[in-house]
Amino acid sequence: MSLYQVQKLLYHLNRDDRVKSAYQENLAALLDDYDLTSEERGAIETGDIGLLYVLGVNGQILMHYAAYLNIEWFDYLELMRQSIRQHGPVRAGVYAMTGGGASFTPEGGA
Repeated sequence: MSLYQVQKLLYHLNRDDRVKSAYQENLAALLDDYDLTSEERGAIETGDIGLLYVLGVNGQILMHYAAYLNIEWFDYLELMRQSIRQHGPVRAGVYAMTGGGASFTPEGGA
């Protein structure tokens, strides 16, 4: 996995108007500039916020990408929850899950 490359791309997308233009005009060419796995590339091509979360993208970077895609806050949170159910626990990064992905908060039904 090339988590650093995904986060670098999304960071640049948030801050650089040239990257925003490239994203709109020729996404495939833009993605070629980054060393991404096919799973990462597919998640960006489809705007799959949940999968990007499971892959380990930092939430601060990811929420800006969600806003860029016009995803509302509560929808953004739900996409992350759904993705954990679909793809399993967060695999890498600061949000990597331990304990088999079990929730340790009251909303988890504990």
